[in-house]
Amino acid sequence: MEKQTLPNSTLILVFGILSILGCCCYGILGIILAIIAIVLAKKATALYNENPELYLGYQNVKTGKILAIIGLVLSIIYLIYVIVLFSTIGYDGYMEMIEELRGSY
Repeated sequence: MEKQTLPNSTLILVFGILSILGCCCYGILGIILAIIAIVLAKKATALYNENPELYLGYQNVKTGKILAIIGLVLSIIYLIYVIVLFSTIGYDGYMEMIEELRGSY
């Protein structure tokens, strides 16, 4: 029997990469993509463990899961930073800080 590519293996890898990039969007996008990638990776791992001789692409699943975990941690750290920033200096202070940074160029 021919080996099949593991379902969603490429998608898990892509979502893992995008979760790292998504941490720059105040952390929200990165958290969402990381959780989706981790859930899909769990399902793909369970499917692969049932019949490992039938599927290819498990390396993409493992790599995507690791990247998703890294993206999740980075996104949570950045989200906490943004919450602390807004709670201490507020939105007006944040906008003043951005204006000062723009003026320094």
